[in-house]
Amino acid sequence: MAKVHIVTDSTSDLPQHILLDRNIHVVPLYVHFDDEIFRDDVDINPSLLYKKVQESGIYPKTSSPSPKDFIDFFKPIVDRGDHVLYIGLSSQLSSTIQNARIAASEFPDHTVLVVDSLNLSAGIGMLVLEASELSLQGKSLEEISKALHAMVPKVKTFFAVDTLQYLYKGGRCSSLQNLIGTMFRVRPILHVVNGKIIVQKKVRGRREKQIDEMLQFPDSESNAISIKRIIVNHSFCPDDAELLKKQLDQSFSPEEIIITEAGCVISSHCGPNTFSIVYCLE
Repeated sequence: MAKVHIVTDSTSDLPQHILLDRNIHVVPLYVHFDDEIFRDDVDINPSLLYKKVQESGIYPKTSSPSPKDFIDFFKPIVDRGDHVLYIGLSSQLSSTIQNARIAASEFPDHTVLVVDSLNLSAGIGMLVLEASELSLQGKSLEEISKALHAMVPKVKTFFAVDTLQYLYKGGRCSSLQNLIGTMFRVRPILHVVNGKIIVQKKVRGRREKQIDEMLQFPDSESNAISIKRIIVNHSFCPDDAELLKKQLDQSFSPEEIIITEAGCVISSHCGPNTFSIVYCLE
């Protein structure tokens, strides 16, 4: 049976030690500062990204890998006689999945399959980790793909942003929403639903209140949450991430809680001090 290689993109935000340990391949998205173009987590990291924003006042834009980028990535694997399962950024948020599907069509049937995560960041990472475990168990490409498609609607992603500036500059919220957020210190909690980002709740006041509100969402589904794995993702707020990990561990005692850091694409749209909770329903 052909070996199944798990491929994702840089928005999955999995740490390097996990990627290396599980031999997970990553296709980078692109970050743009005017005419400068960087590959996410290859040519630029979040520290440099935020430094460039602070020094230049320019907010970054992002773009997807091209079909050729994917073909160049998939071809050496298929040429060895192995298979590719690609899990990528929601098709409702990016053309990444579409470009991956175009690339997959260039290879023989049943050698490259694409799974639309309908998610972002650690929500993709949750699926990627499951896929890597199934691959290590010797499951076939079709078996892993079928399992992930069943899992996609069960992955719950909630994230909280500290400022609306990055969402606004990136075209993810209107000028009116940005003004209201600035005036009243609205700290929105966002939710990924059917691959799109919606505002789940608007929290006013201290950041601690936003953290408390975030924990209400898994608590409300406590009877249905899988205790296998919970992921906490953050952008430059490790103390908040540790606090969330502690609270989630006390509430659910999962087999593992992984803390991950947002890469440049996610940081470009959400900004510093963003944190998220990702869990899966049974």
